Amino acid sequence: MKILPVEKIRAADAYTIQNEPIPSIDLMERAAMQCFRWIKKQVDRKQELVFFCGSGNNGGDGLVAARLLALKKYSVRVYIVRFSEKESKDFSQNLKRLENIKKIEVRNIRESDPLPELNSENIVIDAIFGSGLSRPVEGFTAQVIRHINQSGAITIAIDTPSGLFSDKNSGESSGAIIEADYTLSFQFPKFAFLFPENDKYVGEWHVLPIGLLEDFIQQIDVENYYVEKWDAIQLIKPRNKYAHKGNYGHALLIAGSYGKMGAAVMASESALRAGAGLLTTHVPKCGYPILQTALPEAMVSIDENEQFFSKHPDLSAYNAIAIGPGLSKNKASQQALKILIQNSKLPMIFDADAINILSENKTWISFVTAGGIFTPHPGEFERLAGKSTNHFERNKMQREFSVKHRVYVVLKGAHSCISTPEGKCFFNSTGNPGMASGGSGDVLTGIILGLLAQNYHPQEACILGVYIHGLAGDIAAQRKTQQAIIAGDITANLGRAFKKLM
Repeated sequence: MKILPVEKIRAADAYTIQNEPIPSIDLMERAAMQCFRWIKKQVDRKQELVFFCGSGNNGGDGLVAARLLALKKYSVRVYIVRFSEKESKDFSQNLKRLENIKKIEVRNIRESDPLPELNSENIVIDAIFGSGLSRPVEGFTAQVIRHINQSGAITIAIDTPSGLFSDKNSGESSGAIIEADYTLSFQFPKFAFLFPENDKYVGEWHVLPIGLLEDFIQQIDVENYYVEKWDAIQLIKPRNKYAHKGNYGHALLIAGSYGKMGAAVMASESALRAGAGLLTTHVPKCGYPILQTALPEAMVSIDENEQFFSKHPDLSAYNAIAIGPGLSKNKASQQALKILIQNSKLPMIFDADAINILSENKTWISFVTAGGIFTPHPGEFERLAGKSTNHFERNKMQREFSVKHRVYVVLKGAHSCISTPEGKCFFNSTGNPGMASGGSGDVLTGIILGLLAQNYHPQEACILGVYIHGLAGDIAAQRKTQQAIIAGDITANLGRAFKKLM
């Protein structure tokens, strides 16, 4: 799914109005109908709904939803927040429609008026500003927003929480922002929804389709995408009836050191579970009996060193390489990594200590083959690319790193972000906080390696690998709860995750 900036969402609205064709007030009705349906499913009729509407089109959406809910015998109060005496045309028409329904209480509130009484039993619907905001909310409207936030009422924001910028950082703003429990976004998620600092404003967000014309959406070029189930399904390569293990590649995983062999085992198993035809895992001598016992399906290449990686094997047999899980940063390992980068012509996956080594030897990054993949967690990325003051700035740095070095970066976390050498970003939709557990990243490295071995393009391997990793984690959470998930549960549910996509 594309993530459109606000100006392109407006263009999609205008195109739909002109080419469907549909009057703008009917498109507003259609959008608000989706909000009405969502609210009707979630809210009991015994609860009072309190709408706060601005005088623009977001306020118009709120008026329509209020009317539809009142007609279904919900208790509804509507307050028009008069920060301006100007009204959009569609707002004015919907206000007249609403005023014809006698059982709805509609009041204007201005700067000199007392603020409405609210309590924790109310359901507040925020339709004050929406996504078109261009400056911080201050003054009288900020007082209204803070009053709503302090009420303890469950708050549902229509399209975007009022006061939140859709396409840029709001964290440095002194303006007031609605702290929504739920956000109902029209047609697309907003870029701002995908960053941790906005979680307290956005809450649980849902995308509601409103029928904007697909031909216009398809032709728009965007920088950001939200990866959903259908996107992942389209990436999966079908298997031929007469295929054999040689058709699905031979992967090389360089991993493990004394005391950290578990990482090598987890990454190895997930690479095989992701479909690699053959896997060889290169480990120090101390890891040989561990890997042969834990995973007999994997072949083992034994390093000449007892406790850590010191020399890569002959690379001619392999068509995909990953390095890093449990590796250690020993001096010999650092030099061996440098030589590996110089000798390999294949796009490689760099994880964990391989990233940490490159962070301490940044000039080596220029030798990485184009199309390489880095899979850092936030701390590793900071060491690799530098510190940032907020997640929007970090996202900018991630794109710049990918473009500069012609590599893919999988920045792990909620909505893990994959940046490409073209500067695009793909945000993931699967996964849960239970996956914040040691070894989860090793499993992801193995999955991406397994896909690369099967001749998936690096971008496809990253997108599908991250999605399937998160989906397996979601299945594990359903079966064992988020609190009880360990990394092995993710691997154990990879088969179920693939089955959901097939």
